[in-house]
Amino acid sequence: MRAFLALSRSTHGVLDIAMPGFAALLWLGHFPTWPVLAVALVTALAGYTALYALNDIIGVKVDREKFAGSGPNAGYSVEASDLRYPIAQRKLSLGKGIAWFGFWYLVALVGAWWLNPWLLPVVIAAPILETIYCQMFKVSWTRVFVSGVVKALGPIAAVLVVVPKPDLAWLALMLAWLMCWEIGGQNIPADWNDVEEDRRVGARTIPLVFGPRVAGTVVLIALIATVALSLGLAIMSPLALGWPWQIGMALIGLFLLLVPGFQLFRSHEGRRAARLFDRASLYPVALLVLITVFVLLT
Repeated sequence: MRAFLALSRSTHGVLDIAMPGFAALLWLGHFPTWPVLAVALVTALAGYTALYALNDIIGVKVDREKFAGSGPNAGYSVEASDLRYPIAQRKLSLGKGIAWFGFWYLVALVGAWWLNPWLLPVVIAAPILETIYCQMFKVSWTRVFVSGVVKALGPIAAVLVVVPKPDLAWLALMLAWLMCWEIGGQNIPADWNDVEEDRRVGARTIPLVFGPRVAGTVVLIALIATVALSLGLAIMSPLALGWPWQIGMALIGLFLLLVPGFQLFRSHEGRRAARLFDRASLYPVALLVLITVFVLLT
């Protein structure tokens, strides 16, 4: 079972689930009914479990090239298990990995249909975009934008569960915010952490194509944009979110994104990239705690 959980990067996946929870509470302003909440949690867990597994299934050939002879980079603490990339390390068969993905993806499809049939296009789009993202690894650094969209699909789906007809302008604002967080706090730092392995296989990531100076600048700009855009999220909520909310959002962004982002921008050290990834991975959890407090106090 440990190999299956490593395939789906379960620790990271559980942290990611907090972001759809935050989005749903922000837009709805209160907790949904228990049946909806239970099915939504199972569906979100299934979706993230399937999608992370698919990433490793599609990229197994490249991963074996990257880690031939040396094994996976120890990397960031969120994904530091010795069982990372279990298929590439031949600790799990490709067939079992595909079966694992298929089971959880089917659960996600059934759960999405039960919650809102209009979620099905989102669930279907996710593995297609993830496949495109993986196939662009040696093609173009612009794959970061695909990654941003993929990461935003979970929160968008959560909004559609609680608000069947959301305001498209507000949804676009949320999409932009999520993409900036993914690009600056997750995607580029992860590529930075694996830069030596990626160089061996001819990857086209931002740290490799443009170098650490440009990559650090892009990270910092993306994280500043993330924090700035987050201050506009209150408009989406029926809750009366005033200055205490804005202060909370700003402080979370400062300590989990801007401080480690600036340290990476200044030092260009790989360990700083790993630290930023870890801090940014906690961003959804911190936001979920914040919105939960405001919901309970209202």
